[in-house]
Amino acid sequence: MKELENLPQNESKKNNLNPLKWLGGGAAFLLVKGKALLSILKFSKIVGPLLSMMVSIWAYALIYPWGFATGFVLLLLVHELGHVIAAKQKGLPVSAPLFIPFVGALIAMKKRPLDAKTEAYIAFGGPVLGTLGAVAVFGAAYYMDSPLLFSLAYIGFFLNLINLLPIHPLDGGRIAIAVTRWLWLVGLVGGLVVIIYLKSILFFIIWALFAYDLFNKYIRRRKKSGLQSITRGFLIPVEPLLAEGYLIPGPEHRRDLPFSTYSDMNQQQYVTTQWEGLKFEGTMPLPVQGLIHKVKVIGLEKVLLENGLHLKMHLEVQLTVFDNEKYYDVPVNARWKYGTAYFLLAGFLAGMMYLVHTVGNV
Repeated sequence: MKELENLPQNESKKNNLNPLKWLGGGAAFLLVKGKALLSILKFSKIVGPLLSMMVSIWAYALIYPWGFATGFVLLLLVHELGHVIAAKQKGLPVSAPLFIPFVGALIAMKKRPLDAKTEAYIAFGGPVLGTLGAVAVFGAAYYMDSPLLFSLAYIGFFLNLINLLPIHPLDGGRIAIAVTRWLWLVGLVGGLVVIIYLKSILFFIIWALFAYDLFNKYIRRRKKSGLQSITRGFLIPVEPLLAEGYLIPGPEHRRDLPFSTYSDMNQQQYVTTQWEGLKFEGTMPLPVQGLIHKVKVIGLEKVLLENGLHLKMHLEVQLTVFDNEKYYDVPVNARWKYGTAYFLLAGFLAGMMYLVHTVGNV
């Protein structure tokens, strides 16, 4: 990028990494792998985010000047705060922003939205506030005629524009469900163009995962029978049962078990089952929402552990996957509003990138 050539830095630093190559892929990657990374540096609500910001600034400063590194992380913060504010407006609790060097930043929602309209509203928060932040930086750059601020403004507009690509779980992919899911097909084609432009392996990975998810959801699942099976294993201590005179069934024993099911506030479904003959009661989370038909014992085996003899019980849950199509029911007027806002924001960001390129000689 030309703007970085105007900044004081070592020649080796300029050639180490092109931000357009990692920024798009990083923005997508952080949304896919973010949950697994939330435990990192999560010492408290304040210390964790601040420390992760400092680490990110230090990491970016290994490649670019301190001013650019600090400004870039602050632009990420503004973007994430947009999501936080939007989620709070909808009454949904979220975590503080967490920064991951060369990947970006993320927040975790502690409660899932109940409909696509709410999800899209929260997704809009990041690009909207992020765009306002980049506009403020551009105004300061124009007033001060600062190459550094022009560079940051360009990156800020680019960051928010790439997040509007309709690929789930980027912001644009989450907004698309409140406009039309046909935009996901646009994202498939547009994603290939972005991959070629950025030459980003990470962005290719997120695009491939998105394509595979669409294939599973709309092609493979519809070809399969609705009935699916999920297996889980439980360990039951044997010695206390023997001491009380319980009979231990053999490995070929099979039976259906009574069960109950419920979902928590995060729409995570659980199945609770019991076997009175073994004084067993267990609860298992399900990877998908479904209509439970049967819970049955499909295998038993004795396992000797350090704390004594156990019976390993294999359970099979038979269910029909439930696709809540009502989640995607969005009023027509809301679809038009979100769609208009989406395309206007994308066009504005593209125009501002061109303006920065022209005025700032980026």
